[in-house]
Order: sequence, then C-alpha cells, then structure tokens
Amino acid sequence: MASTYTLKQRLALAIVPRLASATIRLLGMTLRFEDVRDPGASLAFDSPPPAVYAFWHRSLLLSAWHFRNHDIAILISASFDGELIARTVERLGFLAIRGSSSRSGTLGLRNMYRAYRDGHYCAITADGPRGPAMVAKPGVTQLAQLAGSSVGTFYVLPERAWQLRSWDRFLIPKPFSRVFIGWPLLTAANEEAVQAALDRAVELAESRISNLRK
Repeated sequence: MASTYTLKQRLALAIVPRLASATIRLLGMTLRFEDVRDPGASLAFDSPPPAVYAFWHRSLLLSAWHFRNHDIAILISASFDGELIARTVERLGFLAIRGSSSRSGTLGLRNMYRAYRDGHYCAITADGPRGPAMVAKPGVTQLAQLAGSSVGTFYVLPERAWQLRSWDRFLIPKPFSRVFIGWPLLTAANEEAVQAALDRAVELAESRISNLRK
C-alpha cells in the first residue's frame, strides 16, 4: 500500500504520527481521569484479556492516552487517514488492525478475531470510520459473536474540550481538564443491546459533568 502514496502523503506519514503521539503524551499528562460506573460495572482491566470493547469515534484521542501501553488491538480504517491514526496509536502501545465496517470489513473482522484468540483486549470505534455519529455499526457485535464474548462499552468525556466540526464532533480536551469515563454493565452481543449500552455510557459521563455544574 505504501507504494500508492504520493510524496506529500509519505512526508505526512513520516512526520504526523510522531508529532501527534508526542502531543497526546504532553496533553495527557495534564489530564485527571475519573471513572463513573453503574453498580456492578467492570472497568476495562478488571477482567483479564481477551475481551471486546466498543466506544465512540469522538473519544479516540482521549482513549489513546488513557489506555496506552496495554497492547490493545484496535480496528483502524484501511485509508490514508487511517494509516496516520494507526501509526500514531502504535507509538502509544496499541496493536493497529486494518479494516472497518465499511471498507475491508471482512478482513478487519477476521484479523480482530485472530487478535482476540491471541489473548488481546480488542476495541472498535462502533460508529467509525465515517459515521453516522454515535450510531453503532454491526462490526463490534459480529466480533463478539465470533468470539463468544459479551461487550464492554465506555465513553470518555472531558469537562472542557474543543469540539471539531467533523462528522464525529471529535473531542480535543483542553489542558488540565477533568475527564470522566462512563462504564455501563457488560452487554450481550446484539446490535440493540450494544447501542443501548453505548448510550448509557454517554449518559453516565454527561450526568457527572452536569452534577458538577449545578
């Protein structure tokens, strides 16, 4: 695939992931994280791998920092933008698996299942790579069904952030922000249940911020 990149793209691939990962590290060191969970809900590393997790694309930057260096397999689009993201998260200690629910989906799902069998935590941006925002696609459900696994969901929300005008309303936390992670109970591997759990994760994180502002 590298042979198909233009000179400009090759330069971007050489520079951007280094700058992006360094920026994430510097910004992440200023953030304070707090878990907000339903009674009985498990945090990501309460259970040993393998496991399947779903989250929203707009939380990718925050998730890349908070869950760094755990060799988590994450499904990344097989596009040029995806290559930039893949090289960035690999520098933060993730295992980038190429493919998505809309492009190279079958190969991506197969490789994610292989990573699961190899004992990795596996994470999928449920609405990636192009949305619609916060609407779960079937990829995470298909992976969990293949693996015979339930699905863990979470939502990472900064108290103060810049919100991009992208399809996912991507979140960039402002330095020294508090960041809240909503953790619902594990859910069954079907699309309706995964969507409901992701919605609940959003509700948990947003309610914590709302309570602080009262």
